[in-house]
Amino acid sequence: MTFTIPQGPRRIVCLTEETTEWLYLLGEEARIVGISGYTVRPRRAREEKPKVSAFLSAKIDRILELEPDCVFGFSDLQADIASELVKKGVQVTIFNQRSVEEIFSMLYQVAAMVGAADRGLVLLEKMRSRLTEIEAAGRALPRRPRVFFEEWDDPLISGIRWVSELVGVAGGDDVFPELAVQALGKDRILADASEVVRRNPDIVFGSWCGKKFRAERVAARGGWQAVNAVRDAQLFEIKSADILQPGPAALTDGVEQLHRAIVQWSRNHA
Repeated sequence: MTFTIPQGPRRIVCLTEETTEWLYLLGEEARIVGISGYTVRPRRAREEKPKVSAFLSAKIDRILELEPDCVFGFSDLQADIASELVKKGVQVTIFNQRSVEEIFSMLYQVAAMVGAADRGLVLLEKMRSRLTEIEAAGRALPRRPRVFFEEWDDPLISGIRWVSELVGVAGGDDVFPELAVQALGKDRILADASEVVRRNPDIVFGSWCGKKFRAERVAARGGWQAVNAVRDAQLFEIKSADILQPGPAALTDGVEQLHRAIVQWSRNHA
């Protein structure tokens, strides 16, 4: 009998966008046989790959038809999908990255699983190097703005841990750091929106997953006219695909957008 050494999974279904984007960046997109319907990065993935899932639901029969040898998912919120696939005999890897460090770890693990560890390290080192440059520039700013990152508007939800960390890297200070460590959105709900007014952020970033951020709606909230960010028109949208995807997007385009707005604010308030 001749034994061969497998070179990682050959037929991968990605239930969320970050692993899809990463496999494309690694040049391993041929391994992908199915993606999330919410995938927008890279855009060509939507044209090239069948869409088999949302975030909280998946077309199990369609996934099985694709005969995957591995399924990548994200977070405990996809536990039911994972459980159903495992019961059908499918290998499932669910990552649960919530911090910048954990994102780097996830990306390296995926690269290693597809035999691209060396290529992955090169790309990750470039991302890490740029984050270090941004962090140094942020520390050199004459003033650091107080930042409120709004992940959802109704109920009002503040930013998750990796977003809070990237705000810090970009040169700002999250006004709700105690909530950022909470993994679940329901634990980051602000029961009283007036607490934002009290903490008085200088900049508000909005990323309403699945719908457009409405700065005028934020500015019209009761009492918010006294907030520095509203008074100075420092209300900015960052697309959820660029910042709420715990993968390459957040470590590149997401943090760059945070940094540009923060640098401009600091120059205006030096």
